[in-house]
Amino acid sequence: MSVDRITERPRGLFSRLLIRYLTSQVHEYRSYSVTPTAVLRSLMKPGDILLVEGNQRFSAAVKYLTQSTWSHAAFFAGDLAPNAAGDADSAELVEANLEHGVVAVPVAKYEGLNTRICRPVSLATEDRIKVARFMIDRIGYQYDLKNVTDLARYLLPTPPVPLHWRRRLLAFGSGDPTRVICSTLIAQAFQSVRYPILPEIEKLSDEQWRLAKHTAHEVLHIRHHSLFAPRDFDISPYFSIIKPAIEQGFDYKALEWDDGGTSSSPA
Repeated sequence: MSVDRITERPRGLFSRLLIRYLTSQVHEYRSYSVTPTAVLRSLMKPGDILLVEGNQRFSAAVKYLTQSTWSHAAFFAGDLAPNAAGDADSAELVEANLEHGVVAVPVAKYEGLNTRICRPVSLATEDRIKVARFMIDRIGYQYDLKNVTDLARYLLPTPPVPLHWRRRLLAFGSGDPTRVICSTLIAQAFQSVRYPILPEIEKLSDEQWRLAKHTAHEVLHIRHHSLFAPRDFDISPYFSIIKPAIEQGFDYKALEWDDGGTSSSPA
């Protein structure tokens, strides 16, 4: 997502139909680990990332290309979000989506979907606010779809692309190639305060280390924001995973099992 304000151009009929098709829900979606909205809101803090396993046609393509469960990422701004009222209808998430660009939406939008909370570890309070402001200030930015190629590449849920090319396909197209990738804007927000997600790590030889006078044998390089995907927040060593069941005091002995049902056996 470009950090420059974009004026949305009128979309052609084909583009509108394509967006409608890509954002339609798939019927075979199954939810396995759904956290109620009230629980998500009670556990999330400003700066957290909510990963979502989407149920749209577009989601299926993103999950395939990134080899991940997660197809979408949204930033939790909490009470820093504009017009946050502290209730279930508060638009506390800031996200970039295909239909509306950068918008604030309620957590309840993802009720019934598999989700995961990722929290930046040891992020200073002032930087947390800066990251949130970066996201909030971009609400209202719109996609400028200059070429239908930016959308058409998602028509096939599993395009026949070699593994090492799949992530690059997300950044393929004309104009700004990453405008339909939600994680791009979030990556830029964290990079603005130099907080790492998945940086490139260069290991220095002893001679390089002595010549450069570095304090460590490893140097981090910022990856271009267009190459980030939702899964990167999940596998990042700098983000902790918040599991709602555990945070609420999980006790496996308190679970009630249906022993009368028929259990399935592996084939």
